[in-house]
Amino acid sequence: MDSAPEVQVASGRLRGRMDRGVAAFLGIPYAAAPFGAHRMRPPEPPVRWEGERSAIDYGPTCPKENDDQESAALFPEVVIPGEECLNLNVWTPDPGGSGLPVLVWIHGGMFTKGSGSVAGYRGISFARDGVVCVTINYRLGAEGFLHLDDGTANLGSLDQIAALEWVQGNIAAFGGDPARVTIAGQSAGAMSIVTLMAMPRAQGLFRQAITQSGSAAQTLTAESAAGVASRLAESLGIVPTREAFSEVPVERLARASSALLREVQTASDPAKWDSLPFAPAVDGDILPDHPLDALKMGAGGGVRLLAGWNRDDTRIGLVPTGMIDVVDEPLLSAVVNAYGAPDGTVERYRAARPGASNGDLLAAVTTDCFIRIPAIRVAEAHLEAGEAGTWMYRFDHESPSFGGRLGAAHAVEIPYVFDLLDEESSHALIGGEPPQVVADTTHGAWVRFVTDGDPGWPRYSLADRSTALIDEEITVVGDPDGAEREIWVGRL
Repeated sequence: MDSAPEVQVASGRLRGRMDRGVAAFLGIPYAAAPFGAHRMRPPEPPVRWEGERSAIDYGPTCPKENDDQESAALFPEVVIPGEECLNLNVWTPDPGGSGLPVLVWIHGGMFTKGSGSVAGYRGISFARDGVVCVTINYRLGAEGFLHLDDGTANLGSLDQIAALEWVQGNIAAFGGDPARVTIAGQSAGAMSIVTLMAMPRAQGLFRQAITQSGSAAQTLTAESAAGVASRLAESLGIVPTREAFSEVPVERLARASSALLREVQTASDPAKWDSLPFAPAVDGDILPDHPLDALKMGAGGGVRLLAGWNRDDTRIGLVPTGMIDVVDEPLLSAVVNAYGAPDGTVERYRAARPGASNGDLLAAVTTDCFIRIPAIRVAEAHLEAGEAGTWMYRFDHESPSFGGRLGAAHAVEIPYVFDLLDEESSHALIGGEPPQVVADTTHGAWVRFVTDGDPGWPRYSLADRSTALIDEEITVVGDPDGAEREIWVGRL
């Protein structure tokens, strides 16, 4: 296919471009611009256009603050001005085809950052391997997750549902099969996936789900979410009403949202470290129940689930900052105590890691507390009512960055999942010569799951807890680090 590809969707005709041999259609609106009368309201259908619309460039990104210099090198932000920010991107091997499996990627970023137009999320390798790949934007921070107990909530989640509804109605135009949709995400994107599995309005919009380094642990209660709104209103000097927030300039509200996130992240109480001020909230309507409770009651029971985490997830916040070298015994003990671990927990972790520093042990404990155990809780809940199947994996490939101390940290797996190792913006995270064999293994497992509904190793069960350890090859083990997992039974 040498000429510019064209497709017809419900809103009008699109002209895309070729991207490494596959057709790409970028910046497609799936909902109306969320400003003016639509600001801080549920998404509305996109506006139709006349004639042919160019889809060769990424569309506007959702409002967010962009002055975090600490993480910019590892996680470059994309900021594209414009109001039509509820848009998505599609890569397809054959716009004229039919019946192709579909992967919808939901980005992470603590619900305050990120976009579907990050260079490392280009879907060219998935399309090369026969998968129609979609990446989306959704509203962030207060614009997307402010909870005021006024009957309107979880707007960012409603945006995600609107994007999935768009996929159902339009993906056949790109060769995709709406009955073969897999949703996937990392970090806050994975949290979004678990939330969508629990949301009645999202039922039937996807058949499979992949969660990477994220779970249901960040879900807010209505009370805590309302408390966030009150704190944010106080910082802005306004009353906590939707009308008052809607009058705050977009840029100012984004800055205030990020400031509140930093306040929570730097709280002296270790028990607050796993809190996000902006996240899906149990509002009794859009999200009637906590996702774990919903899964146990059967929500998502017909959805195949592939859940994974990185062996050293939380080193991403400890190594680049240098904090890993200043952790002392009191801080380590404070974190362990904050999570209600029994006496002797630090000694048990230390015994399994001879020579580990206090910082290394903090990374191990917090990875379990924030990422691994919550991911296992989702798998266990899915097993209670899910007949479709559950698979687990741990990504073990270590990054050479920061003198090899970063390990298999948070987000290190993404370039391998997308098989985009030549994307220079990822090299600060994974090194300048990442091994292709790891991408072949990781990306291949995702493609198998998206295409065939089975990543290639035994299903997870409470009897053997089979888990794939992914590096240059896949090694399947039963209940990895099981003794440490048992520490948290009934506690996380």
